[in-house]
Amino acid sequence: MRIAVVATGGLHPSGREQVVPSWLALLSRLAHRHEIHAFVLKHLPEPQTYDLLGFTVHDLGRPSALVGPSRWAQQRSLRRALNGAGSFDLIHGLWGDPAGQFAVRGGRRNKVPSLATMDSGEFVSLPEIDYGSQRTLNGRRAVALACQATKVHVCSQFMAGLAAAHGVDAVMIPLTTVTAPESRKQPVLTSGPLKLIQVASLSKVKNQHLLIDALAILTRSLDAHLDLVGEDTLGGTLQRHAAERGVAARVTFHGFVPQDQLSPLLADADIYVQTSLHEAAGVSVLEAAAAGLPVIGTRFGYVADWARDRARAIDRMDAALLAQAIATLHADADEARAMAARAQAWALERDVSWVADRFDALYRELAGVTQPM
Repeated sequence: MRIAVVATGGLHPSGREQVVPSWLALLSRLAHRHEIHAFVLKHLPEPQTYDLLGFTVHDLGRPSALVGPSRWAQQRSLRRALNGAGSFDLIHGLWGDPAGQFAVRGGRRNKVPSLATMDSGEFVSLPEIDYGSQRTLNGRRAVALACQATKVHVCSQFMAGLAAAHGVDAVMIPLTTVTAPESRKQPVLTSGPLKLIQVASLSKVKNQHLLIDALAILTRSLDAHLDLVGEDTLGGTLQRHAAERGVAARVTFHGFVPQDQLSPLLADADIYVQTSLHEAAGVSVLEAAAAGLPVIGTRFGYVADWARDRARAIDRMDAALLAQAIATLHADADEARAMAARAQAWALERDVSWVADRFDALYRELAGVTQPM
């Protein structure tokens, strides 16, 4: 089959920086079975086509480093690129706005099925941080159109529930980077410094302020350290906040770390902590679980799916509540070990090969193509 994938970015030719690792993992494996062409709407400064891990990327370019093309210009560029690449059996949009809506329009125009992956803020409105497609009329319209795809895909049961609240019946398949069975020493340490970790861009929606505040409370009674791994989009705000809370020496800001260098950081940690104001799923939670880390966090994405047997969830953005949850789990090594083992089994069973098999079956179902004998 020939599959067209539409994305806003995340497929940089380096394969290491400015990428969405779970997309690379999926598309590279599907490329062994199908001819995959990914159309990137506005990433590189100039249009170009290149091979990436066995599939073809058509980057449509952006005219300015500061101001990208309008939606209509993106759509016209995508139409030309799709026509130039030949016919396709299916068009898959990664994220609802705008890739999902463009996939729907492209599918209608070319009379082929469309698939829209909702794995971001499509069904939420968080005006206090300017996040979520439901905040604006244009965002709501874009998501509503994307939901008219032949099939809507989400990555967690939590996100499936949000979709259902909008009248959308979605198929749930996780996206992941987990590739093989992994193990780590158990149990969580009960002596020595408690090592916390979070892997996410430093941003308002990831809400690392909450974690730094919880750390400040924890360190009144525990020797604890926090590793924050991810690109800083907040211009040093969190570093200043850590200093103000008196924990600057207890937080290591690693910045961006390539995917192939994450394992040592996870192996050295005791507990993974999610503090997001919204999480559609959370690939980093899967990576932490696969490495054997117990997970605590806000009740979104996989943390919501897994609570209470595979993860601990808190229901309020309350630093004292988060600190208490971390301290309680840290003190109960047997429970932490059992919970981590259950999450690890779930994450390892649904590795990238398992996920690719599910997408292969879904693509064939949507396109009406049966598996060859």
